[in-house]
Amino acid sequence: MFLSAFQLLPTAPFHILSLGGSNTEAGLFLGFLTYSSAASAPITGALGDRWGKRNMLLVAALALTGFSLLYAIVPSYQIILALVLVHGVFWSCLLSSSSAYMTDIIPASRRAEGLGYSGFASIMAVAVAPWIGLYVFDHGGWTMMCLEAAALNLIMAIIAWRLPKDATHAAAARRALRLSDLIEWRVLAVGVTLFLYSFSYGGITSFVAVYAEQLGVRPRAMYFTVVSLAILSTRPFIGRYADRVGHSRIIVPCLVMVLLGVSLLPIADSRPMFVVSALLFGVGFGSVYPLLVALLMHNMPEHRRGATFGALIGAFDTGIGTGSIAIGWMSERYGFSRAFAVASMLAALSIPYYLFTEKRKWITSASAQQA
Repeated sequence: MFLSAFQLLPTAPFHILSLGGSNTEAGLFLGFLTYSSAASAPITGALGDRWGKRNMLLVAALALTGFSLLYAIVPSYQIILALVLVHGVFWSCLLSSSSAYMTDIIPASRRAEGLGYSGFASIMAVAVAPWIGLYVFDHGGWTMMCLEAAALNLIMAIIAWRLPKDATHAAAARRALRLSDLIEWRVLAVGVTLFLYSFSYGGITSFVAVYAEQLGVRPRAMYFTVVSLAILSTRPFIGRYADRVGHSRIIVPCLVMVLLGVSLLPIADSRPMFVVSALLFGVGFGSVYPLLVALLMHNMPEHRRGATFGALIGAFDTGIGTGSIAIGWMSERYGFSRAFAVASMLAALSIPYYLFTEKRKWITSASAQQA
């Protein structure tokens, strides 16, 4: 799933630019994908509770195979941007259902550590996929890269088909479907923290390779690899420690690391500064999400896990999409340095907002409310 996605995301802006699009329109690819995912995630997560997470994974994987093939043949970036809006719905199916399926099999006493391990799937993909994607794009072209992504998504469908069926959705399926079953509003309010710091991640995913190329920093995909290595080397220890001492105590230091990493990008002008920024960002970014999820899931009944992940993914993806679009627009008018400076300001706001939600007991009450 992520090996395919993180080849597509850094190369799509280059392809859109080659088709005559601007930086703003290039940023719309990730922006539309994540906005569509964010809008649909609360609903697809709840539907996964009712219809089965494995079933949702299988359908979404087959759909993404089709989208990868369509991207290879469409002649204009306008059609690509229209397709990615539908693509995002199935992307949210994958994210919410896979996360909920994973939570079902992780022991509650090691939840942050376990979610950290499961997150290695995306982190390891981020480490290698942009390199592969950019290489295939440069040497084989956009069509070849899309065909490769389609093959990876088809493999993902086969894996989903072979997973054991989950039965945890049965409790949700016995109840009549209500609006309150589809969207967890209190969890969405807590998720504003995710929005504020994931804004920077959206800009980084779409444009850090373009930014590096402008500055003459090589290789272009280096930032992704350093971020991944930072996460891989620290996340297991941070998660294990948080399970022991309390997740809430570790979240704020991780948010500070995210802020420091993003704050270095506006003044980055060399490879060493890119490396330091990526290290700081990777350590913080890699741990905040599993820690916050573990905190929320502490009292979460099994039949509402998909809905909860949907609400969290909705907030997270809204931040990524807004970041991608806004960084693209601002970079075109004011340059990447000022654009990433705005991202650092929003990352700074995530810290007082999280402390506010903790003081108001929104996080613990959101969990308990589901029981």
